[in-house]
Amino acid sequence: MVKTIVKIEGMMCKMCEKHMSDTFSKNFDVKSVTSSHDNGQAEIISETAPAEDKIKASVEEAGYKFISCTSEPYQKKGFSLFGNK
Repeated sequence: MVKTIVKIEGMMCKMCEKHMSDTFSKNFDVKSVTSSHDNGQAEIISETAPAEDKIKASVEEAGYKFISCTSEPYQKKGFSLFGNK
């Protein structure tokens, strides 16, 4: 699993967040996606990292400005009564 953080300029409200999240869900095979206009970013969780040029095209097609994106390994946080091992 991979977490991709996409920095986006131009999101102003909750509707902008929904618009970007829906755009990523529609254009990429994602497990989950959350967008934040306060942080100016979207977080995509997927099996493999999406191609940066395709992310940029999706952001700009949606009417926002692509700033950057970074990907890193993602480990789902589990719940345990005895702590993580």
